[in-house]
Amino acid sequence: MSPRVRRSALPHDPSETLPVEPRPAGRVLDARLHLLDRQTLDVDDLQVATVDDLELAPPPGTSEPLTGDAPVHVVALLSGPVLATRVFGGRPPASRLHRILWRHVADVGTTVRLGVRGDDLDVLWVERWVRDHVIGRIPGGRHAPE
Repeated sequence: MSPRVRRSALPHDPSETLPVEPRPAGRVLDARLHLLDRQTLDVDDLQVATVDDLELAPPPGTSEPLTGDAPVHVVALLSGPVLATRVFGGRPPASRLHRILWRHVADVGTTVRLGVRGDDLDVLWVERWVRDHVIGRIPGGRHAPE
């Protein structure tokens, strides 16, 4: 017997066009594919952070609870010290994650480009503190190498 399916056994007419599902307005992104673990670059193409998590919300005007197939809007990109939780499990406290508001995102491609300078965001406060209080106290640490 042939492994092919006979035309009479098909559940639908192959010449019939399939219905098109409605798509939500705006750009549709796959969070795992397009956002998570991506580098974020500021206006000056300097690395700001890595996207570790997302803050999501239902579309405006929707009061029903979120389901697995309902479209959601990205409110903010979250970044912070998540390496230990990835190794040992668990979740970092929400207070330890830094938010980059979605309105600051200019483009999503290989990297996530921001429309603001990285120094204006709270994400880099740890790096600024280490630069000023640790590296700056090392002789020659306050200027670029020659």
